[in-house]
Amino acid sequence: MGKLKSFEIVLESDQNVYYPGQHVKGKCAIELRSELKLKSIKIYMVGIAKVHWTESRSTGNRLGAYTEHYSSEIEYFFKKQLLCGPESNDSREVLIEGHHEFVFSFQLPNGGISTSFEGKYGNIRYWLKAEVEKPWGFNHKTKKAFTVITPIDINRREYLIPVENSIEKSLCCLCCTSGPIHLYARTDRTGYCPGESISITAEFENHSRRTVIPHATLYQSQTFLAGGKSRCRRFKFTIVTGLAIQPRRTANWDAQLLKIPAVSPSIINCSLIKVEYAVRITLQIPLIGYNLSVYLPIIVGTVPLRAQSSNSQLMRPSEVRMSFYPPVPSYSAALEFEEDISTTPPPTYAECISGSVDIGDDEDGDIIGDTRFTPMYAYVHNYSPAVPPPAYSEIDPHPNRPA
Repeated sequence: MGKLKSFEIVLESDQNVYYPGQHVKGKCAIELRSELKLKSIKIYMVGIAKVHWTESRSTGNRLGAYTEHYSSEIEYFFKKQLLCGPESNDSREVLIEGHHEFVFSFQLPNGGISTSFEGKYGNIRYWLKAEVEKPWGFNHKTKKAFTVITPIDINRREYLIPVENSIEKSLCCLCCTSGPIHLYARTDRTGYCPGESISITAEFENHSRRTVIPHATLYQSQTFLAGGKSRCRRFKFTIVTGLAIQPRRTANWDAQLLKIPAVSPSIINCSLIKVEYAVRITLQIPLIGYNLSVYLPIIVGTVPLRAQSSNSQLMRPSEVRMSFYPPVPSYSAALEFEEDISTTPPPTYAECISGSVDIGDDEDGDIIGDTRFTPMYAYVHNYSPAVPPPAYSEIDPHPNRPA
């Protein structure tokens, strides 16, 4: 690197996760071995969602096949700041030997941006790039990505509603029809945060002549969209297997837990990339190429469940209300509520289990420093599921207690 000993972007307080409306602050640090003449030092903040994949097509003749490309891109923002150097292109700046720091501050848009995501066929990525522009020779560049999280508060009423589904099937063996197999399953709510566990209630009725085995699996579906086409990928995460259910027997799951690892939240506000989740409850039927399954779609959010009311014991199910600590202020209005945010427990994060990616690309040329990046998402450590309240009863357990 010649006269340049080191060149890096340092975020304030080593912060790596931001929300819409927040400021991305830090400094650009340069260490020089000797005096350096330059035109300017600039820093950029960029947010882009893009997808790309290829598909092989046959020409139907001797020419064989060709490759068709599908790609699309959305630029959320492109911001620039001049850190050092004159506005005139003809002027020069001289930095002496030693350590230099240049402070920067950008504000993220209040809305219209999606959560960071890295996938095989596309990504939603946010980064900073600093560049030392020299009068001659190649410019020096360094780059640093950070995570942006668009909040999904699972304490909202629509995310507290259970999801349920059922299916029934009669098996045929040669010319004989056996009794039906019935499956009913329900989650305790719709929304969850990584680190929390999905509580599953299920009823299995096996009136057939075969042994069946229950399974629960957490699925993630990634959909990439471009040019009127789509490309999908599906991943299995947590899997739970229950005890085998013998012929003409029944079984139940009462609060069977399925843990959610450090995965991306659901992405529902991007026109190029969708990330969705579902719990699949399956009754595996050995020796038959057919399994009985139901899907329970869920939302993976970013704000954990805060608290449940303990006063719902004698209320009818339709009358039960859930109360919570005061809601976290909207991150889109972070500046207006900085004092309120500081009084709430800070969220905790974990690196995405999919691992790191290289954020360097051909347009950057040679980048100084590490270009590996791992998104970080909200994660609940040491999660303890709430104990469900007693079943509703019309009988008052304390009949002699004064009103």
